Amino acid sequence: MENPFKFGTIVAGEYFTDRKEETIQLVNALNSRNHVIIISPRRYGKSSLVAHALMQTNRLSMTVNLQSVTSTSDFAATLIRRAFKLFPFERVKYLISHFRIIPTLSVNPLNNGVDVSFQPMIAGDVMLEDALDMLNKLGEKRRLVVVFDEFQEILSIEKNLDKKLRAVMQTHENINYVMLGSQESMMAGIFERKRSPFYHFGILMRIKRIPHEELLEFLSLRFGAKDIADAKELSRQVLSFTNCHPYYTQQLAFHVWNILSSSSNNCEVVDKAVRDVVQLHDYDYERLWATIGKTDKNTLIRLATANRISRPQPPSTVQSSLKRLCREGLVLKNDSYQIDDPFFAKWIIGQIE
Repeated sequence: MENPFKFGTIVAGEYFTDRKEETIQLVNALNSRNHVIIISPRRYGKSSLVAHALMQTNRLSMTVNLQSVTSTSDFAATLIRRAFKLFPFERVKYLISHFRIIPTLSVNPLNNGVDVSFQPMIAGDVMLEDALDMLNKLGEKRRLVVVFDEFQEILSIEKNLDKKLRAVMQTHENINYVMLGSQESMMAGIFERKRSPFYHFGILMRIKRIPHEELLEFLSLRFGAKDIADAKELSRQVLSFTNCHPYYTQQLAFHVWNILSSSSNNCEVVDKAVRDVVQLHDYDYERLWATIGKTDKNTLIRLATANRISRPQPPSTVQSSLKRLCREGLVLKNDSYQIDDPFFAKWIIGQIE
């Protein structure tokens, strides 16, 4: 049988897990003229949720990850390239001919895509405004969905870019904007701080971990298809290690399935799968560990060995370290502080032992 677990890419269809309420909420928003803000830690399935909802709306969409955008003019060029992939060439070319600053277009023979470039040292905000307005015109017959992933990066692309973007985006009637972000404090500052240009710009959704019972059912059904007598208990062991983190649950279940496919011995299969994954990423964890300062290493060791640091305020140095590690995505703050990657936590324990 094909391995029914998938991770590391956008998942859909039978691989998509639960998120029923979030899907309904997002589909309803996209079928209205509202914009949507989705906040959650990395690898919680934001992109998969959006892709799943878009399939149910039958809407044209484009996605831009702002982590890959280097400047305002690069932002504009990326939007134009995406437009050429969605709409007829002549229609996009006609609209570009009315830009205040007309870019240079060239066909890339390697992928038949269109490369877009602007003259250096010209106003990037003008190019970006024209590109966004073009998308609004293209959405007149069939309203477009534009997804900005890692939206908090607008604060680092150019000073006051949030103000310029809001001024343009608030006039668009033919686009639903969906803004995803993994840095909760920064995203909250952008969309919930009263002085922010994007204050109350759209419907705010916070994506949490999938509830234990829903994930348990998801895993049990798939392991059960392999005629495993104790599929539910095996699923509980997986969730006990991953603490219901969507990405790492799929990752561990994937490796458990592979072990079961090559051996009839189910004894300690989850422990073996954990060891295999930790060994697989050993070099990556070594490189990551080398970039972490001494104070933060000590904090991570505390978290890995005690498994949590409770809510009451720890000493100031530890508190600063926790904030820094949360900002870098290595630690999550739920009811307690936890290392985001349970395999990394296991690797840390192995190093100090």
